[in-house]
Amino acid sequence: MKTLDLIVPCYNEQAVLPLFYEAVQKTLQTLPDYQTTLIFVDDGSSDQTLETLQRFAAQDSRVRYLSFSRNFGKESAMLAGLRASTAALVGILDADLQHSPALLPEMLRAIEEGYDVAAAKRVDRTGETKLKSRLSDAFYKVANRMTDVEIDPGAQDFRVMKRVVVDALLSLGEHRRFTKGLFSFVGFRTKWFPHENTARAAGEAKWNFKKLFAYACDGILAFSDLPLRLPLYAGGALCGGALLYALIVLIVRLCGKGVSSVHAVLIVLLLLGGAILCAIGLLGAYLARVYTQVKDRPDYIIRESNLKR
Repeated sequence: MKTLDLIVPCYNEQAVLPLFYEAVQKTLQTLPDYQTTLIFVDDGSSDQTLETLQRFAAQDSRVRYLSFSRNFGKESAMLAGLRASTAALVGILDADLQHSPALLPEMLRAIEEGYDVAAAKRVDRTGETKLKSRLSDAFYKVANRMTDVEIDPGAQDFRVMKRVVVDALLSLGEHRRFTKGLFSFVGFRTKWFPHENTARAAGEAKWNFKKLFAYACDGILAFSDLPLRLPLYAGGALCGGALLYALIVLIVRLCGKGVSSVHAVLIVLLLLGGAILCAIGLLGAYLARVYTQVKDRPDYIIRESNLKR
């Protein structure tokens, strides 16, 4: 029998988990040829998420769960699920039902056809604010120009992968992970499925502007060294501008008109000071990532689990 692990990151999903569990059960009934395990990862929830998962596990032997000691973020939750998986096929989907379990049979058929990955691709942004949608679109445009991987703006974490793809993802040793970029980095044959965005079935969205901004910064810094080179470009431009400005001042002076040297000095000092501060800030951002990597702290800490170790 074919084996399938479904990884479900959860953070304060008490309200929606029963609905999700019911929906995924209906889908699994249509997949009798697959021995499926549900791997729920409780990302340090403060509500009754863990108790709900424990109740599921008590009544369903296919349910496994990991519970973090605190909130480490979705990236760490997905990583923990991938490390805990053992099946030949591994899927990832959210618990809020914005990733419809009903799409899983089609994804599995794509894998049977020979694809390595079957992934959902968002075709709209229903349930999101206009500001969030515009900022998201702007991020992907900037990221794709600055990084060395191509990330589809509609690509979602919702996907099914062969074991070889999972092993490739786990072989990457970085700590501050940007999984959407890593999916593109490892490559493999992927079949995309159009997927309409839906509002959460219950509960509240966990991504605020601050978290999304930090996630976007991680995505760019993880795959691009362009920010490190920007100070060099800016310095060259400033030097060129300074030379041009000096030439203009010289011409004006030769024409017999007076030019205040105080204003010129102040402008040059301000421009150079700003360029230096920007350069230091960019170097600091990369050094912070090196600092995080060198410390080699775990990406998460498991407080409780019913997985066999």
